[in-house]
Amino acid sequence: MTTKSEVRDGMRIDWDVPITMDDGNVLRADIFRPDDAQKYPVLMTYGPYAKGLPFQVGYVAQWEGLKRDHPEILKGTSTNHFNWETVDPERWVPEGYVCIRVDSRGAGRSPGFLDPFSPRETRDYYECIEWSAVQPWCTGKVGLLGVSYYGMNQWQVAAKRPPHLSAICPFEGASDWYRDACRHGGILNTFWISWYPVQVINAQHGLGDRGRRNPNTGETIAGPANLNDSELARNRVDIRNLQLNHTLIDDYFKERIATLEDIEVPVLSCGNWGGQGLHLRGNVEGFWRAGSKQKWLEMHGLEHWTEFYTDYGVAIQKRFFDHFLKDVANGWDKEPPLKLKIRTKDGFIERDETEWPIASTQWTPLYLDITNNLLSNSSTVKEAVKNFDSMKGEVNFRFEPFKQNTEITGPIALKVFVQSTKADADIFATIRAFAPDGKEHLFVGAVDPNAPVTQGWLRASHRKLDAKQTKPYRPFHVHDEHQPLTPGETYELDIELWPTSFVFPKDYSLMLTISGKDFDHGLPEPMPKLYGKSQRGSSVFVHDDAVDRDKATYSGTTSLVVGPQHKAFLLLPVIPLIKR
Repeated sequence: MTTKSEVRDGMRIDWDVPITMDDGNVLRADIFRPDDAQKYPVLMTYGPYAKGLPFQVGYVAQWEGLKRDHPEILKGTSTNHFNWETVDPERWVPEGYVCIRVDSRGAGRSPGFLDPFSPRETRDYYECIEWSAVQPWCTGKVGLLGVSYYGMNQWQVAAKRPPHLSAICPFEGASDWYRDACRHGGILNTFWISWYPVQVINAQHGLGDRGRRNPNTGETIAGPANLNDSELARNRVDIRNLQLNHTLIDDYFKERIATLEDIEVPVLSCGNWGGQGLHLRGNVEGFWRAGSKQKWLEMHGLEHWTEFYTDYGVAIQKRFFDHFLKDVANGWDKEPPLKLKIRTKDGFIERDETEWPIASTQWTPLYLDITNNLLSNSSTVKEAVKNFDSMKGEVNFRFEPFKQNTEITGPIALKVFVQSTKADADIFATIRAFAPDGKEHLFVGAVDPNAPVTQGWLRASHRKLDAKQTKPYRPFHVHDEHQPLTPGETYELDIELWPTSFVFPKDYSLMLTISGKDFDHGLPEPMPKLYGKSQRGSSVFVHDDAVDRDKATYSGTTSLVVGPQHKAFLLLPVIPLIKR
């Protein structure tokens, strides 16, 4: 495989540059830089989606929607070098940056064994950062900027403290491979099983002539080697078997979960309120727990990829990196730590805050009244039990219509007491919004066009809490042992619902749904599909593996218990309405 250098679209582009790792494996990178002899800071991504696969070829529907709804992304660019979830170099190179895309080990044009989010990948990323910093065109400062996979692995490598890493911006990137991504509350999220063949195996190194081609070079995006199906299978991990066989946070997960407190570089964590099921929790936790002295949390809405490319998103990214990679005195260091787009019925309101959770939060418990299926301000409730089918039933609790516009922004916790006829039970909790006419108000989520306010999950046998990490408003589960239920006995469960933001209009009502299954908005088909799955409010972040949720263990009856000794409640972060 040879390296080619050319000037195109106002940039010097070096294709397939080799970067040799400490074990001798050679990764390949494309480098976009100004065509002169000066030095510039680097923005880097490392991942498995193939650096040579154009956004508009690999993700046609997303690309067409982005162009249609946000034509600003087309300004000042030929779009020839748009790549899924990475920066458009034509918008960054003229601003004095070198943009580097590295195909991760075993993916795209980089040979090797494919093992997503593994310690070997993190080590490779570390070495790529250090390699780039000493190149003749680099100032020695390296920043990381990318979406999703290209955000998640930023947390991992930043915690290893590469000497030349200067700042990171994980844009909608989960920070906990277990809690955020693979097992919600201990329940297997089958997203990764669906994702792997469509987005990763489809670009695995060794596909050779079967791979799609980079229209800029004419080369196959997956390397020149032509491996057969058996050879390709031997060169990658089996995601489903790994995730089924590792049900707790054991060594497999421990070596893939970053110690966020070890991160020292400046952080701009950009999250999406509609990202329940993946990323949302990780962006908030990453900001909250990172050891960095300089860190910011930005929260937005709309689709998963949109704000990364809009003028709004790019402007924030550039101010951050201009300050920390180019030493521009643009006042970024004086910005408040939180930059929030508060969700409303009709759009968003931009607001800055000083801390997370928001300092003015009024923590408001709403108690479960099982007798009347209500949420109540009163903790005085009658002794009662409500049963539902453990795998397909649900119970709804509605709060009275709000008497004024009411903002709920922040983390949410739910305490319930349950019994089960089996040795385990899965609890799915969803916060929903309803208009006065009874119609549910659904949101454009990160990857579902009809998402609820927020969601949370817990497998009852995973109820054990980490006393040091747990807050009243954010339970933190250890996931280090299974604690089976004794049928008929009552157990206290603290459930984390992922952070959210919504200003409930006057006369709107809030509903809590507790069920034994994934949220379904109930809208008629047809619905858009992703990975062949109909998007019914939980997108592809569903928990439908027949082995993980086998009927022998989970098909029974779950009972909610309330009473003087069992005060079940939903803890809401109510933000006072004040003039700003």
